[in-house]
This record gives sequence, C-alpha cells and structure tokens, in this order.
Amino acid sequence: MSKHDIGLIGLAVMGQNLVMNMANKGFNVAVYNRTTEKMTEFIDGLSDRPEGVVEEGASDRIHGFEQLEEFVNSLESPRRVMIMVQAGGPCDAVISQLKPFLDDGDIIIDGGNADYVDTNRRHKELAEEGFRFIGTGVSGGEEGALKGPSIMPGGHPEAWPFVKDILREISAKVGKNNDIPCCDWVGDAGAGHYVKMVHNGIEYGDMQLICEAYFILKHGLGLTNQDLYGVFKEWNEGYLDSYLIEITRDIFTVSDKDSDGDLVDKILDTAGQKGTGRWMCQHALELGVPTTLVTEAVYARCLSAQKDERVRASAVLSGPDKKFDGDKKQFIDDVRQALYASKLVSYAQGFVQLNAAAKEFGWKLNNGPIAMLWRGGCIIRSVFLQDIKNAFDKNPNLENLLLDNFFKDAVDKAQPSWRRVVAAAVQLGLPVPAFSAALTYFDSYRRASLPANLLQAQRDYFGAHTYERTDRPRGEKFHTDWIRERSL
Repeated sequence: MSKHDIGLIGLAVMGQNLVMNMANKGFNVAVYNRTTEKMTEFIDGLSDRPEGVVEEGASDRIHGFEQLEEFVNSLESPRRVMIMVQAGGPCDAVISQLKPFLDDGDIIIDGGNADYVDTNRRHKELAEEGFRFIGTGVSGGEEGALKGPSIMPGGHPEAWPFVKDILREISAKVGKNNDIPCCDWVGDAGAGHYVKMVHNGIEYGDMQLICEAYFILKHGLGLTNQDLYGVFKEWNEGYLDSYLIEITRDIFTVSDKDSDGDLVDKILDTAGQKGTGRWMCQHALELGVPTTLVTEAVYARCLSAQKDERVRASAVLSGPDKKFDGDKKQFIDDVRQALYASKLVSYAQGFVQLNAAAKEFGWKLNNGPIAMLWRGGCIIRSVFLQDIKNAFDKNPNLENLLLDNFFKDAVDKAQPSWRRVVAAAVQLGLPVPAFSAALTYFDSYRRASLPANLLQAQRDYFGAHTYERTDRPRGEKFHTDWIRERSL
C-alpha cells in the first residue's frame, strides 16, 4: 500500500466529513480515533452513505488504524496529521501522544475551534521541538466540511507549501468558474484561529441583528411567518443576499410536526454559545478596541438564557404595549436598510480588531484576502464581502471600513431609516441591543469630540489621574486641585 497523503485524528462528525471530502478529491487518507470502535464503525459504514456523499472509489482511499504508531508510519514524509478533537486539554493530549512517533519537520494541523492563545503557545513549543504546527480555522459546519468549508490556516510558514494543495482542494470554491478556493495562508502562530474567532464573532452579530429585525417585524408590525418568509425572500435577492438571510427565510416555511403552527414558534427562546464570540469580546477589551456590536450579541445570548428570571420579571415590570401605526411597507424597507447599515458596522469593527491584533502580535494580516476566505463555505458568506476586498485593495492601510467611499455612501443612504427603526423600537418597547450599539458606535466614531473631557475631569478630581489639554501638545499631563479651584 502506498503512503497516505494525510492523516486525520478525531472521527466526530466534522472529522468524518473532512475525511470523506479529502478522499472525494483524490487524496489517500489515514484515520485514527481514540476509541477503535468509532473508527471501525466509520470505515465499515462508508458504503452505506447516501449517494454522492462518498464518490466512486473514494472509500478505497480511506484506511483506519488501531495503533497510533502504525497510523503515523503510514504517512508520506513530511508527515501531515490533522487533529479534529475537542479544543483545549484533549488537543494537547493528542499532540503529546503523537510527538514520540514524529520526525523533525513533520506537520501537525489543529482544525478544531481552538483559542488563539493555545495556538500561539503550541506553535512556539512545537517549533522549539522541531515540529511545524498549523492552527487552522474551519467554518461551514457539517455540510461545509463535506462539500467545501472556508479554511483559515496560520502558524509555521514553512509548513504551508506542504499542506497548500490539500487544504485548498477541499475548501469551498467561488468565482465565475467556481475555481477560487476559500483558503489561503493567514499569518504566523495563532493568526488562523484568531481570524476564525473574529469570523465567529461577526457571525454572532449577524445572527443577533437578523433576530432583532424579525422581532420588530413580528411584534411591532404583527407580520405572520408567511409574511416574514416573503420579506426575507425579497431581502435575499438584493444587497442582503447571504447564507444567514437565506436560511432565515427557509425557517419560516417549516411546520411543527407535533402540533399546529410553525416550528419556529415552538422553540424555546434561550440561545446557546460555544465561546468564540465571548473570546473575541474579551480580547477586544484587552486591546482597547470597541467591538461593541458583537459584545451586545454575546450579552443578548446571556440574557436569553435567563429564561426563568425573565418570566418572573414579566409579571412585575411593564412597558409600552402597542403596535406600529405608520406606513408598514416603508417601515419594512427601513428595517432592511437598518439591518444592512448595522451589518456594515459589525464587519468594520471586526476588521478594526484584526488590525489591532496584528499590531499586538506582529502578524502581517491581509484584510482583503481574508474577506475572500469568507465568500464561500462559511456561515457569514455574503455578497458584500467582495466590496470589503475592494476597499482594502484601494487602501491596504484603511483604518476603518466606514471610511471607504462605498461603505460611507451605503451608511449615509441608510441613516434616516436606521434612526427611524431604532427610535420606533424604543417607543414600542422592543429590545434592539445590536441595532442601537451599531448606531451608537457610528455616531461616536463620526464625532471629533466626545464627553470624555468631563470623564477625565472626574477621574482627576477623585483620583488625581491627570488629563491632557486641547490647547497643549498631546502627551503633556496636567492636574488640578478641583476643590481649591471651585468658584461657586
């Protein structure tokens, strides 16, 4: 038997689908799992997969191994091993088990949802031991893993030429001829997983914005699920065309099999999360970057999880209880424009954070190509990602996407609608934390002056923290004895 092109450890659903994807693309794949039964079940069940999942001849290119050493020895040199296990301790454990069987220059690829901090550490430790480590974000869920995900690799740059063909071949493809892979080298150390973290944070923001638009239309205008299907169908045919708008449209068409009505109305309003959005917000605070929209999206999920408390509060607290009484057609279009403007702010904040992280860690991130990685296979794929690339192509040092003419004009056009929607939601008592966070960020960012002058005066008053003056050079510090200088 010839040597395998790549090995994969961890045969949960994502790992299995990536293996079948690789074999379908013509690569010979060795597989190993901590529990042999899981590996055997996967290999034996390849022939029972639905038509098209495993292409003709692909199953012959997948081979399972019970012993880790035998698995490693079956790989072509330099060995390429992809790990698809739970992030954190389990991944570290697999790496420790692997190392005794590897040679200098062999390549370990962590394709899990790892914290970039762990990836930075593993990159450094493994490089010191002679191994080449890649931390790669993989986005697209089960279907993406099988048919082509967005892949965001980063780590040891010398490893990229040895994995490039495989990762790009199995990734999603876009373009007129469907020949542009959604996979490219991101940067050093933990850059790949950092970009994936930001992707997931933007995903949090997108989903929250869509949910707020839905909530306004349902509870403010009284639209039925059938009405909502029509609205989201129309939105998906314009500049909001995206995967998340598309699946939202489809959700409104599914009836509940166990009772009358639609399934979406039977789902408990408590949202889960796996941590990547929270990681992004935590690092934004460490960097001093105002990634406000994603942070509000994370808090919204936290508040949704407090279901019992909210039910109790609803019996005590009150607010407006009325419906929108204006032009419904115009207001639906206002919500569409508010959603678009808010999404643009979310992406702008995401790339500001990427720029700050690149400066912090010494990474050379190329924002335009990063946007292209998200055009296919991943959850936030949408039509205006090309506009983001165009903006960074025009100005690679662009401080904020909102300063690009395309985005500036789009937000300017949407502003009246955006403000009407946020104001109406407040008057109707409907929570819109992400819409309002986006608008507040925009209004703060566009102002040369903010009320922080008073804040600095307060800090100097109670803590002698000093302040700077508008009429003196930046960096020069002043302190006032505020009690002694009082004139009233």
